[in-house]
Amino acid sequence: MKRLVSTIFLAVTAIVTFAQTDSTEVKKDSLDEGFRFTTIDSVAITPVKNQNRSSTCWAFSALGFLESEVLRTKGKEIDFSEMFVVSKTMMDRATYCVRLYNEPHFAPGGSAYDVIYCMSHYGLVPQEAMPGIQYAWTKNDTLPVHSELDHVASGYLKGLTGLKKLSPVWKKGLQAIYDTYLGSCPETFTYEGKTYTPRSFVESLGLKEEDYVSFTSYTHHPFYERFALEVPDNWRMDQMYNVPMEEMMAIIDHALANGYTLVWGADVSEIGFTRKGIGVVPDEDNGADITGSDMAKWVGMTPDKKKEELTKKPLPEKTITQQMRQDAFDNWENTDDHGMQIFGIAHDQNGKKYYMIKNSWGTLKSDYKGIWYVSEAFMQYKTNDILVHKAALPKDIKKKIHL
Repeated sequence: MKRLVSTIFLAVTAIVTFAQTDSTEVKKDSLDEGFRFTTIDSVAITPVKNQNRSSTCWAFSALGFLESEVLRTKGKEIDFSEMFVVSKTMMDRATYCVRLYNEPHFAPGGSAYDVIYCMSHYGLVPQEAMPGIQYAWTKNDTLPVHSELDHVASGYLKGLTGLKKLSPVWKKGLQAIYDTYLGSCPETFTYEGKTYTPRSFVESLGLKEEDYVSFTSYTHHPFYERFALEVPDNWRMDQMYNVPMEEMMAIIDHALANGYTLVWGADVSEIGFTRKGIGVVPDEDNGADITGSDMAKWVGMTPDKKKEELTKKPLPEKTITQQMRQDAFDNWENTDDHGMQIFGIAHDQNGKKYYMIKNSWGTLKSDYKGIWYVSEAFMQYKTNDILVHKAALPKDIKKKIHL
C-alpha cells in the first residue's frame, strides 16, 4: 500500500515540477524571466480535471479532496463522478427554493459542504458508473457544457412560481431534466468486480461526514464559534468555525505538513489571479513604482495590460490584515467565486512562500498544467473558507473550538 502511494505521489510531483529547477540555480536567474518555483512539500492528488463550461468547481474541488483522502487512507486512486453529486445537489437546492416560494436564487453553484452532505446522505459513485455526459457539442468533445441545462432547469423552477398549489410530481419533471442532460443516478453499480449502492461504496472507502470541518475568518461573528457564512452558495447553511486569520493559515500549514489536503473556497476576481497559474496581491496602488514604469504611461494602460505587468514576475505585495479581509467581504469584493484544492507549498526564486493549488480548468491553458501557485498574501486575503479533516488540526486550535 505504501509503495502505491509513493508511486502516485511521484507521478503527481512530476506534473508540477516541469517548470521548476534546483533552488540554488534559480536564484541566479533574472526576475524578468518570470516565476520559478521549487516544491517544498506536497501531498498526493489525483489528475487535474476540466469542469469546462459548467459552474461545478465546488463538486470538482471537493471530490478531488475526497480522492486524496482515499489515497491517504487506502492507497487507492478513485475517480468520483462529479455529475452524480451535481444532480443530487441541484434537486435538493430546487426543493429548498420551492419551500421558500422560490425566493432564494436557484443557481448551479454550490459549496464543499454540498459534496460532504451528498456523500453522507446519498453516497458517491465512480466516474465510470455515471460519466455525466450525454452528448458532445463538437466532435470528440466530452467536456461538460451546462449553459442549456442551467437555463432549462432554472426556467422550469420559475414556471412554478405563482401557482396556488403544486402537483406531487413536480420533482419528477425537474429530475427528468437532469437525467436527460447528465444521465440517471445509478441505484447500484459494479466496480472492480463488486456490486455497490452509492452509500455502500462510501462505506467501503471509510469516508464519514463527521470527520470533516469547515473554517472561515471574519470579525462580524465571534472567533472560536460557528456560524453560517453569508454567501449565496452556502444555501445549506453549513456552520463553519470562525478563527483569526493567522490561525486559519496555521490550519492550512499544519494540514499540509501532516499529509492532508484542503478544499479552498476563494475569490479569484482580483487582478492578481491569472489564467496562467499565478495568484498574488500586487500593490496595485503603487503599480508604476513596483514595475518600474513611467507614471504617465502607467496611468494610460488598460486594466488588462496593468494586470499583465503586475503578474509577470515576483513583485512586492500588499500586507494583509484581518480588517482588510472584513472590508473586502462587506464590500462584495470577497465573494464565493471558485472552489479548488490546496495540496502543497513551494518557494519562488526569492524564497517567497506559495501554496500549490489543484484547479479544475484543465491542463492546457495554464503555465503549470492545471496547477496554480498562490502567494501567502493571496491566501490570507482571498480565502472565504476551507474544509479539512479534523485530524489535521493543530492541537491548540482544536482546544479553542472544543473539538
